[in-house]
Amino acid sequence: MNSLERRLQIGLGLSLVLLIGVLWVVGNQTVRGLTEDFVVSRLEHDAESLLAALVLDPDRTKLRWRRLNQVYSQPLSGHYYIVRLGEGDVFTSRSLWDHFLDIPTLSPGDAVRLNKEGPAGQKLLILVKGFNKSGIDITLAVAEDMSPIQARRDRFKLGFALLALVGLLLLLLVQRQVVRRSFHSLEAVRDDVRSLEQGKIVKLSENVPLEILPLVQEFNHLLSLLTQRMERSRNAVGNLAHALKGPLNLLTRYFDASEGREQTPQSAQAWAQIERIRSLMERELKRARLAGKGVSGQHFNPHLELTDLAKTLQLIHQDRALDIRLQADADIPVFGDREDMFELLGNLLDNACKWAESRVVCSMTLDGGVRMIIEDDGPGLTEQELAGLTRRGVRLDETVEGHGLGVSIARDIVKLYEGTILFTRSPELGGVRVEVVLPLETS
Repeated sequence: MNSLERRLQIGLGLSLVLLIGVLWVVGNQTVRGLTEDFVVSRLEHDAESLLAALVLDPDRTKLRWRRLNQVYSQPLSGHYYIVRLGEGDVFTSRSLWDHFLDIPTLSPGDAVRLNKEGPAGQKLLILVKGFNKSGIDITLAVAEDMSPIQARRDRFKLGFALLALVGLLLLLLVQRQVVRRSFHSLEAVRDDVRSLEQGKIVKLSENVPLEILPLVQEFNHLLSLLTQRMERSRNAVGNLAHALKGPLNLLTRYFDASEGREQTPQSAQAWAQIERIRSLMERELKRARLAGKGVSGQHFNPHLELTDLAKTLQLIHQDRALDIRLQADADIPVFGDREDMFELLGNLLDNACKWAESRVVCSMTLDGGVRMIIEDDGPGLTEQELAGLTRRGVRLDETVEGHGLGVSIARDIVKLYEGTILFTRSPELGGVRVEVVLPLETS
């Protein structure tokens, strides 16, 4: 799943894991260095004290100590020394017992730090330094058992690891909440898009995070352009239809004035074409009036649009005093494209109003999709005429007057939505009954 939120959480999570890991490694190395430096500083003081307490016999075969710390006399005490005189004799503390530690011979002023295994498996830190006392080169090594310190250091490492793990988990949880709250602000944009789709608003709110504000502004600009272009196209069609009314009326009066004369095939054909242009013109004018105002790409909301559609039909057929009833079940969601549904219902309802005596009924239910039933109390059609309406590819001049073009457009829209359209006789009103079913998956 290409989720920006998930990718951000994974990236931040890996960064936190890497950061905590680096802190743990660096922290452990720092603590180890600090403990060893502390022990070495203590060993340096012990070496200075041992050197001061060292007394050489004249024959250089024995060492005598003044004020020697008793810790060097206790076997395996964890504190040891080794003295090497020049390249010769080596003297060790009694605490080493019978264990031997090999140390290098150093010149005066040199120093080296060693880590060796001592008696009883002790981990020794050894400081070896070179001195000169009474003209004799002395290599002095002082050692201390690091096992107790290392044990405490291991406990610290374990506690630090647990603390780092708990801290990491808490940081991951906090980071998850922060990322979710940040992306939650985008829910307002999604709600606006849904409201725009349902026709509740005409543009997206620009009260959004700065990072997506340019995108929302560009979307609103594009939406405004599309709406303006649709409005201009609709107005252009309406203006064209109104502009053609004058010449058509003149042509109509001309043919009306020549009714007494002999009709030629050419004049009859011309009259038929004039009537066809008139019907197309009236259709476009009604279509513009039915569509009303709206944003291109909106879904059709029957609970809001049917009332306005009924009022528009009443105005178009106000001289007929028709009883037009349009109703939809409450569980029907928004569906289809607003323009398509207006054209579909507008054509079918306009035909019904044209042929009705006094009543037109349209009902919408949710039954295997959106089911629309339109009935009128007009004279109805024969079985042959009804069958002709459902045939594909039927031309206007091959159908009953007043139904052809509108029915053809309605049939094309139903086909686009992979639905079905059926023409029968209304058992209740006696006129034509049109049943349209549009699957919700495609609408």
